[in-house]
Amino acid sequence: MKISFSIVLLSFLTLYSFSQNDSIKTNGLFYKLSLATTLTINEDYVAFDDDDESTLIEPNALFVNNTIGYQFDRRSLIGLNFEYNWHSEQGLHFAPAFLSFQYNIYAAEDKIFLRGGYGTLLGLGKSFEKGNMFRLGIGSQSVMSKNNNSVLIGLDFTRKRFGYKTLEGISSVSIFLEFMFF
Repeated sequence: MKISFSIVLLSFLTLYSFSQNDSIKTNGLFYKLSLATTLTINEDYVAFDDDDESTLIEPNALFVNNTIGYQFDRRSLIGLNFEYNWHSEQGLHFAPAFLSFQYNIYAAEDKIFLRGGYGTLLGLGKSFEKGNMFRLGIGSQSVMSKNNNSVLIGLDFTRKRFGYKTLEGISSVSIFLEFMFF
């Protein structure tokens, strides 16, 4: 009798706990897709020239990032990132793989965060540079739906070391737009 009562009680408690409806998910696995670019000033730009089709600000590099990660609570999350970088002016290609950590300074529905990452530049072929990299960033995260899907926007500083004995380097500040799916 005690065993059957315990099983019924346990089943009821399990059903009751899964029926709770949290409006915002605060932890769990997530996926993030990111697009970023660095912007430079066009030195050949002439103001008020109607014949010239160039613009004052031009993109210099393109970053496409995929992140799989885990959010621990409302403030902290960690991610494994795989990225493709193309620096058009220098003609360089990079394939960074790195770990990142994000900490939400202001953890209301709209968050302000700091983040950092460190990893390696994979040599996927002759056109990809090998080395290491680190990244520091600041941004804002806005929740789009009840399941905590969100949009992130901000700035990242990235430093890449590559070449023979990683003596060459490239630093960039990029503006990013990310979509996070819980």
